[in-house]
Amino acid sequence: MSPSSFSVKPVLTGEKTVLRPFTADDAPVMWEIIGDPEVVRFTGAPPTTLTPERVRSWYATRAEQPDRLDLAVTDRATGELVGEVVLYEYDPDARSCTFRTLLGPRGRGRGLGTEATRLVLAHGFGRLGLHRVQLDAYAHNHRALRVYEKAGFVVEGVRREVELRDGVWVDEVVMGLLDREWAALRGGSGGVSPASAGLPGAGGGVTPARAL
Repeated sequence: MSPSSFSVKPVLTGEKTVLRPFTADDAPVMWEIIGDPEVVRFTGAPPTTLTPERVRSWYATRAEQPDRLDLAVTDRATGELVGEVVLYEYDPDARSCTFRTLLGPRGRGRGLGTEATRLVLAHGFGRLGLHRVQLDAYAHNHRALRVYEKAGFVVEGVRREVELRDGVWVDEVVMGLLDREWAALRGGSGGVSPASAGLPGAGGGVTPARAL
């Protein structure tokens, strides 16, 4: 597989969510989501000061990226944008990449994050031929960790006291999921049907702001 596989930006449809490519028009909503207090609590500090203009430029160019996949998470019933899922840091030799996600307040507590996670993993393993997907999450982000465990991610270690947040040192949990583990969880198919994608739970994430 080559990085150009990520050049195709699919639309992935589940029972509750539709994942679609970003456009510049999504920037105002994503600006609000990135600034949500719970998102701020569970994400790392950005490398530079964020502005609405910088956020708009970022989301306007996501569809042009050949080596990563950024998809908007929308509520299937209403079409409302509620967050994002991302596959990035692609290593073609290892056929691996990093996963992250975040949901705003209107996307939490309804199983949207769990379904969106499963949909993009099914695409990564089933269509892109990934061997491994990894992620980092703060240890206090219990909601996100539950979602990742439901999707099949395995805790591989803990980076202790990696960051000082509001005067408290926080740990970072390292998790990974292999293609054979994903296939076993899905009955050997490596894919996921819309009916099996959604489980109760809520999404979360780490470090979206660092990417901008």
